[in-house]
Amino acid sequence: MTPTVGALVLAAGKGTRMYSEEPKVLRTLLGEHMLGYVLDSLKPGFDDRIHVVVGFRAESVRKAFPQLEGRFVLQERQLGTGHALQCAWNDITAAGYEYVLVVNGDVPLATSEDLDGFVARACADQADVAFLTIQLSVAGAYGRVVRHASGHAAIVEAKDYDEAVHGPATGEINAGVYLLRVATVEHVLFSLSNANRSGEFYITDLAELVAKNGGKVQAVCRGRDANLLGINNARELIEAEEALRRRIVDSWLDRGVVIRQPGSVRIGPHVTLAPGCEICGPCDLLGDTVVQAGAVVEPHCFVKNSRVGPRCVLRAFSHAESAQMDQDSQAGPYARLRPGAVLREDSRVGNFVEMKKAELGAGAKASHLTYLGDAEIGPGVNVGAGTITCNYDGKNKFKTVVKAGAFIGSNTALVAPVTVGENALVGAGSVITMDVPDGGLALARGRQVNKQR
Repeated sequence: MTPTVGALVLAAGKGTRMYSEEPKVLRTLLGEHMLGYVLDSLKPGFDDRIHVVVGFRAESVRKAFPQLEGRFVLQERQLGTGHALQCAWNDITAAGYEYVLVVNGDVPLATSEDLDGFVARACADQADVAFLTIQLSVAGAYGRVVRHASGHAAIVEAKDYDEAVHGPATGEINAGVYLLRVATVEHVLFSLSNANRSGEFYITDLAELVAKNGGKVQAVCRGRDANLLGINNARELIEAEEALRRRIVDSWLDRGVVIRQPGSVRIGPHVTLAPGCEICGPCDLLGDTVVQAGAVVEPHCFVKNSRVGPRCVLRAFSHAESAQMDQDSQAGPYARLRPGAVLREDSRVGNFVEMKKAELGAGAKASHLTYLGDAEIGPGVNVGAGTITCNYDGKNKFKTVVKAGAFIGSNTALVAPVTVGENALVGAGSVITMDVPDGGLALARGRQVNKQR
């Protein structure tokens, strides 16, 4: 019978070596929180059996992951990893788990395969305590693994390691991933001591305590697998991000996505790309962005939480965030599509055009130097250069509507709320403050006067 295994993520620390006022687990890699990667690696095998210990700026972590509400555990004082486990123990035992997988929240490179394989092996071997280890040429601040002649393995934190006592360092270090048999650990968990140089309660001491009580302790070495390394400082954060970037880009290349200058392309873990689309570096595709078949994203673009439809072209130096481009539409170069911008089929946005909470109808064009905010632009409309929608009066925002087939002359200001009717024409340089009827001509500018110089 398959044992019931829960997961506990330790995410309470500040991460002082990151020199940040936010929790370490909220630092980002490719636009996503570090903790998010750990949760993604756990979700396939654990789903609703994931618990997270929070402490430093706990509310920030809760807010970032609202889907976990009810499964957070508060560690009010950060007294070490062993103390974090003690804080969560009531939740673990109440859930009735036979085993609990404990993972540090700073291992974003760990994969589902890494964790599931470890759990399967440790459960099959009926270990009471199992932990993953890796080999490093320089152990740094990681806990050292000591293998005793008796066959037992233990972990000694770097600050407490003494070669005269523990023997020469072997380069094998603790990866911060543990599988604990709940019934066995129950007997020793609350006897952990903080009599060490840090004055903290270490989860790593459980290996020694369980072994002394006759339990089975297993250290599973993964060689030089850098996927399991925790992140402790800025350099390690950037190195991990680069490893993730390469991993993601390579996976899309293998699936038929054309990625030019792949070394300069950053693709987030939740981005979806269709085979046959083309991405040109340098550029960033982040969040829940979708790029469909035949679409092209040219160099120097930033795209986040946006949809680029079939055969669309996002030209160079453009920015799209929470925007939508329907099939065969084009934007840029130097376009800015802010949240709520929608380009319908075969529409065009040109250079230095900004859209926010605005829809450009099928076949419509705003070719250059234009701002469209809180606007509904109908099919086939032509918006001349220098046009702006004046949507804000200092207190409230209002909507501009331009109906199908209308023509807006250059340097026009549309003062919302205002509607320009179907096939209407607005003369260049006009300030439109009243509705324009269907088929009408609107001129709102002073008559030209020529005088002798």
